Amino acid sequence: MSETINPLEADHAMRNWTYRSTGKIPIGSDLHKRMFCEMLLTTHNPYKPAVIDWPKLEPAALKRVTSLPIWDIAVQTEGRASIRVATYAGIVEDAQLREAIRMNGGEEARHKLVLSKLVEAYGIELAPEPPYPAPADPLRAWMLTGYSECIDSFFAFGLFEAARQSGYFPEALVETFEPVIQEEARHILFFANWVAWYRRSLPWYRKPWFLAKTASVWFSLIRDRISLARGFDKSGAAQDANFPANVGDSLSGSVSARALIEMCLVENDRRMGGYDARLLRPTTVPRLARFALRFIKK
Repeated sequence: MSETINPLEADHAMRNWTYRSTGKIPIGSDLHKRMFCEMLLTTHNPYKPAVIDWPKLEPAALKRVTSLPIWDIAVQTEGRASIRVATYAGIVEDAQLREAIRMNGGEEARHKLVLSKLVEAYGIELAPEPPYPAPADPLRAWMLTGYSECIDSFFAFGLFEAARQSGYFPEALVETFEPVIQEEARHILFFANWVAWYRRSLPWYRKPWFLAKTASVWFSLIRDRISLARGFDKSGAAQDANFPANVGDSLSGSVSARALIEMCLVENDRRMGGYDARLLRPTTVPRLARFALRFIKK
């Protein structure tokens, strides 16, 4: 953690925030943009991955952690996310929005460093990393990252809590990794408000274009997740599944599908609960999860 700021105070500040302006804030307004930008900027937790004290694990816990086939794809996902976000920030004209998105990209890069330090601490061998070229379409790449995090973070919130409750991850490791999970909550909260603000700020004749781009992004995300679920990537090569899929498989004997979805919903609300209620919350995945519960027996 930071050497100059009390870690407990920094952690509390990261999770609890209310905008200085009172009253109703119209969605899509300049005031709305200032609010969600300030949320991200002022709740930044300045912890330092290089000085994280990774806890010593008992042999059984160490085996569980090191045997998870998620670390290569986790590191690579954060590497791609950081370059995508940074590239989009480079074309944003609004100074405050650009600063907030740059911080988002910096935090994604820090997540990659945290994961790199974790695998180093526990002797996990990673495959050679591929290059991370700057995307040709920065806006689409930014949207791919944002919507992807909205999907994956929702399930990661519940799975992380299930792993903690079951003891699959030792409590000390959970607490050490916790700031990364909460940062993802901030990122998807920021992104959900950016989407609403950006869509409403467009002139009417560009809104169909943005709707088409959004549909294209969702199509790509659904296609990629189907490929991951089958164990193959887009080229047909074998592919490790992501964090939710692998940890979910590992916990399948200790928590039911219904209980896991309910836990995801509870954890999603808890992690969003400390931020100004006037900020929009991501809604698509929670709504789909509630809809799915109708068809899962108690």
